Amino acid sequence: MEYRKLGKTDIEVSALALGCWPFAGGQYWGEQDDNVSIGTVHAALDAGINFFDTAEGYEAGHSERVLGRALVDRRERAIIATKVSPNHLKPDDVIAACEGSLRNLQTDYIDLYQIHWPNHDIPLADTVGALQRLKEQGKIRAIGVSNFAVQDFSEMLALSECATNQLPFSLLWRVVEHEVQPLCVQHEVGIICYSPLAQGLLTGRYATADEVPDGLARTRWYRNDRAMAQHNEPGCEAEVFAALDAIRSVADEAGAPMAIVALAWVKQQPAVTSFLVGARSPEELAWNLPAADFTLSTAMVERLSAVTEPVKAKLGRNLDMWMAPSRMR
Repeated sequence: MEYRKLGKTDIEVSALALGCWPFAGGQYWGEQDDNVSIGTVHAALDAGINFFDTAEGYEAGHSERVLGRALVDRRERAIIATKVSPNHLKPDDVIAACEGSLRNLQTDYIDLYQIHWPNHDIPLADTVGALQRLKEQGKIRAIGVSNFAVQDFSEMLALSECATNQLPFSLLWRVVEHEVQPLCVQHEVGIICYSPLAQGLLTGRYATADEVPDGLARTRWYRNDRAMAQHNEPGCEAEVFAALDAIRSVADEAGAPMAIVALAWVKQQPAVTSFLVGARSPEELAWNLPAADFTLSTAMVERLSAVTEPVKAKLGRNLDMWMAPSRMR
């Protein structure tokens, strides 16, 4: 397992991180057995994964509580990242939210505390002040953000040391490359990649856009007449599925499953610290573990970038996977 520094900190995290949102179950993920989730955390630790990402907003803290139970007696082996919700960004609310997460996680410190989404009704400086107080008190070790596009991210960098920016990043979602990734490289901020398999597209699970269920087909890859879509764009389904055919060919040449090749590509991108795999069971985790040690040649990285360039061009500079106009600025 490869380990990387979290931004400019001395905190070392595994390049493959476990995304714990599925542990929440609920409307988005459906029924989930807490004991299976706990077993998945233990399997991750045994495989060398030490980085776990959750949020207070995942089913009212249920994901945090499950992770906390899983790490009883193993806390010292784990690096925990969690997030404060955008409706909790007033200073007093930040403090209260952090205390709630500490209780949920059964710990007295959080390694990486992230702003989950910007809230443009609350001055960012006020939020940052509360985060810095928490850091001074030893309740958090590092400050990060999530879903911060170039304007908000630039403001954050002017206010505070920022270890990470968590964003969607995959072969099919390369919007981060336009503006945010260069800032991350310049300021030594790590990118934590969510949806690195493009919500299943990069596993080869779907042969056509019509096979993708409506709950997933609400992103900007798909037509705006899909049942749950909240954007005003025509999508880029033709470009996506043409790219998938080309990615599959490269994967065949590499002798690896398409998902492993896709994860290796994102792992090898500039400024990337970790990519999140949202496994619901030890078996699902095992499918993705080979990506931790798989490396693509420079030529294959460049070919994969070339074949997905039409998707990148069609999506433009809007970092928001779901909404247009964007909620990110």
